[in-house]
Amino acid sequence: MAQYSESVKNFERVRDYMREFYVYGFKSREDYTQKSARSYDDERRRLESWLGDHMSFKQTSSGKNVFISIDSRTSQHNPLYRAWKAKSFTDGDITLHFMLMDILPSEEILLSGKICSEEKDSKEKISTGINIKEIMSKVDDYLSMTGADKTFDESTIRKKLKEYIEEGLVKSHKVGKNMLYCRTADVELPNKDLLDFFSETAPCGVIGSFLLDKEEPTKNLFSFKHHYITNALDSEILCDLFEAMSEKRMVTLTAVGRKKDKIKEHHAVPLKILESVQNGRQYLMAFVPSLDRIVSYRTDYIIEVKSEDVCPDFDELREKLAGMRQHIWGVSTEGHSGERMEHVDFTVHYGDDEQFIHTRLEREKRCGTVERIDDNTSRFSADVYDCGELVPWIRTFICRIDEIHFSDKELEEQFKKDIEEMYLLYDIMS
Repeated sequence: MAQYSESVKNFERVRDYMREFYVYGFKSREDYTQKSARSYDDERRRLESWLGDHMSFKQTSSGKNVFISIDSRTSQHNPLYRAWKAKSFTDGDITLHFMLMDILPSEEILLSGKICSEEKDSKEKISTGINIKEIMSKVDDYLSMTGADKTFDESTIRKKLKEYIEEGLVKSHKVGKNMLYCRTADVELPNKDLLDFFSETAPCGVIGSFLLDKEEPTKNLFSFKHHYITNALDSEILCDLFEAMSEKRMVTLTAVGRKKDKIKEHHAVPLKILESVQNGRQYLMAFVPSLDRIVSYRTDYIIEVKSEDVCPDFDELREKLAGMRQHIWGVSTEGHSGERMEHVDFTVHYGDDEQFIHTRLEREKRCGTVERIDDNTSRFSADVYDCGELVPWIRTFICRIDEIHFSDKELEEQFKKDIEEMYLLYDIMS
């Protein structure tokens, strides 16, 4: 039987399988051809170890389809976060971690006035930690007391301390020729209700989920009608993008195409993350120098983000995007007509008891404008980069639309043709 481990080192593989099971979904073992059947079985078992309560299957003519089934009415916390909490550690990693956390003095204790032997002659009379020799000595003492047959050399401990400094768990400070180390001060956790809300709604909400693990479990105050949980799979990508944006850096994006058959690299300046309130999908808005324009990338198509050099024009590009958003309906910055800007307007007519139609237009107009012509007629108009993005929304007003005009005549013709075909389908006279 194929063996599997619940712990993972490379999350991208898990992310790929989770998307196949849940986001893109319902593939059988025979349908999944990107990896071997054995790989499929191993990863399916791994997912079942985290999500056993949410795994289901159905038998079809093509075979057994395994999928993830989650009911937001009963699942108050995003179960996909469990995948992030199954990281691989060796016995040595765990042993060294707890020894260092016990050996290193706390910043709070040091700042309270207790002085370390290394700094007795310091003018400030405040300790900033202990040096590597003291840490090595205490590690050896721990190992000798426990009778463990493990040893850790100085290079290994320095690397681990450097890793913890980058993670914000440890602080270092140089006094004379000595580099001194201490644990960072503990912080008070935010209110649990705040963490509950943050973990289920915010980008990188998995951070809130980790913090909630430190709290006593209590009933969550929040439930969600539209709970977009699959963004959990993109947390690492978002974190890398946010870090690059905070440092105003260019990045190299490794991403799959829409048909998922090709992988390409894109050099870009990440500017903003946009999230759809309709389907929860997240997009990166970025300036691509080779195209000399701002475009969008679906974050679930991005495999890897590598930070590059600082972009000197970052602030100007951010301002440019802010100005463009007045004419972006969704995320598209280029239409099909070849014109830089496209126009759309339509007029709707409604009954005396349907005043909510005008209210809805006002509420959902985004970057468009709404004009009330009379008590029962309203007109919507907008100048946008891509009129095609409005079509699904405009369709929801069918049967009330009196007139509609697109500057992209090909799109207008297609819109009217679709309506005619719908009339034929339902045997309605137009």
